[in-house]
Amino acid sequence: MDKVDCIVVGAGVVGLAVAAKLAEAGQEVVVLEQHDLIGSETSSRNSEVIHAGIYYPTGSLKAKLCVAGKRLLYAHCETYHVPFRQCGKMIVAAREDQRATVMAYIDKAKANDVNDLHWIDADAVAEQEPEVQAVGAVVSPSTGIIDSHAYMLSLQGILEQHGGMIAFDTRVDQIESAPAPVVHTEAMSLQADWVINSAGLWAPELARNSPGAPTGHYAKGHYYAYSGPQPFSRLVYPVAEQGGLGVHVTLDLAGQVKFGPDVRWIDGVDYTFDESHFADFVAAIRAYYPNLDPNRLHPSYTGIRPKISAEGQPAADFMLQMPTHHDQPGRINLLGIESPGLTASLAIANAVTAEVLK
Repeated sequence: MDKVDCIVVGAGVVGLAVAAKLAEAGQEVVVLEQHDLIGSETSSRNSEVIHAGIYYPTGSLKAKLCVAGKRLLYAHCETYHVPFRQCGKMIVAAREDQRATVMAYIDKAKANDVNDLHWIDADAVAEQEPEVQAVGAVVSPSTGIIDSHAYMLSLQGILEQHGGMIAFDTRVDQIESAPAPVVHTEAMSLQADWVINSAGLWAPELARNSPGAPTGHYAKGHYYAYSGPQPFSRLVYPVAEQGGLGVHVTLDLAGQVKFGPDVRWIDGVDYTFDESHFADFVAAIRAYYPNLDPNRLHPSYTGIRPKISAEGQPAADFMLQMPTHHDQPGRINLLGIESPGLTASLAIANAVTAEVLK
C-alpha cells in the first residue's frame, strides 16, 4: 500500500489552506476531492465575506480563528494579488427595539479583540447609505469581500509549487485509524502519517468512527441577485437570527448586489432553489430597505451550512478534533466549519500544521 505524509480530504477553501500550509512546511501532501473542481460546494456557495469577528462567543474557536484568520487573509490577498475590497459593513437597527441589541455588538466585538466598531445615528446612516432605513447602525470598517475562487486558486498554486497534488473525482468512502490512518476510496487505499478530514458537509459522516464526533445537520440558504442600479456601497446586515446572520446585503467585487441567505433546515444535501418563501424574503429585506422592488430580485444560488447543532439548539462552535480528543493517532477532523470558515481558513490551517509538526 502506498504511503504519504499527509492526506487532506476535501479541496474546499479550508482543505486547500491546510494542504498549502502543510506543503509549505515540507510535508508530502495529497488532497482527495470527490468533485472535478476545487471549492465545488460550501466554498463556492456563500457570501464571500471577510468577517471581522463580531458575533461569536468570547473565547470560542470561531471568535479566535476568525479574528486571527482575518488578519492572515488580508495579508495573503496583498501578497498573492487576490482581489478583495475592505468595504466595511453596517449592522442596522431597523426599529427602536433593536437599538440595544445592535449597540451591544460593540462590546461583544471588543471582547473578541475587534476594536474598530462604532455607532452612527439615523442621520449618519441616511448620509452614508441613503436607501437604508434605520434608527441607527454599528459600522464595522474591517469587514470586506473577496474573490473566493481566486483565493482558492492561490492556495492550489502554493500546494502544487511545494510538490503537493490534488486527486479529483476521488470520493473517500472510509477512514480507518489503526495502526496508522488509511483512506479508502473506490479505486484505491492510501496510508498516511496524518489524515485531515476537511470534507465540509460530509466531514461528520467520515468521522463517524471517531469517538466524540457529532452528527451533521444541514441549513440551506437562498441568494437572490438584484438587477438594475445598485443601491448600496457596502454590506448591510440586520440583527442576527437563529442559525444565521439574517438576510443581508452582500456585494461582489463588480458591485453586484445579492440578498441572502435565509435559513431553512433540510435533511440532506439538496441545492434546488425553492421560491416558496419569496414573500418572507421580501419582508425581511424591506425591514431595512423599504424601497426594494421585488421584480428586480432573481434567483441566484443556494448554499448549505455544515452544521453540527440541530435546529433550535444553540449554535455549535467549530470542532478541530485532534488525536488527543479521540485517541486516534494521525487523525484530525474539522467539523462544523460553517461561517466564518472562509475568513478563518488560514488560522485553521496554522492550527492543523502546528499539530502535525509538533
